[in-house]
Amino acid sequence: MKKITIYTIFLTFISSLTIAAEINIFNARHYKADAELYSKFTNKTGIKVNLINGKAGALEKRMIEEGSDSSADLYITADAGRCGAFKAKGMTQGGLTSPAIKAAVPSNFRTNHWTGIAKRARIVYYAPDRVSGAELSGLTYESLADPKWRGRLVIRKSSNIYNKSLVASLVKKQW
Repeated sequence: MKKITIYTIFLTFISSLTIAAEINIFNARHYKADAELYSKFTNKTGIKVNLINGKAGALEKRMIEEGSDSSADLYITADAGRCGAFKAKGMTQGGLTSPAIKAAVPSNFRTNHWTGIAKRARIVYYAPDRVSGAELSGLTYESLADPKWRGRLVIRKSSNIYNKSLVASLVKKQW
């Protein structure tokens, strides 16, 4: 009986080490640099990274349906707006308060539920035959509402989650 108990404890200990030596990342970003980062993480820590790639909506739906049985250890998505919406559904866990995170990530790029890992470039395309470079000097996001730009510049639709996040950050900055 003692041998079975000791054997069971040993197996439990070994299996917990095996579980701890892997992390499941539900990943809605698809950048080569991310894959390189995960590889470097594994090489440095010995922790295997299992990537579950997909579109943000599908991954979020899966995590919501699985609830506390979800295998996701970490969710990485491409926009702070998605993080806020996912938090509003009660699907994030607080506690991101470590000194390492505070030292590495400016306070405006983190909450105690999520942290930013990259900045997003906001790109405006223009037709050089209709817009001169001089006209773009001093262009601000607020000035894009001016009717003079209609049909002359291209940006994402206002309903796009990236633009919603941009507008939210501009509103917060004004207050």
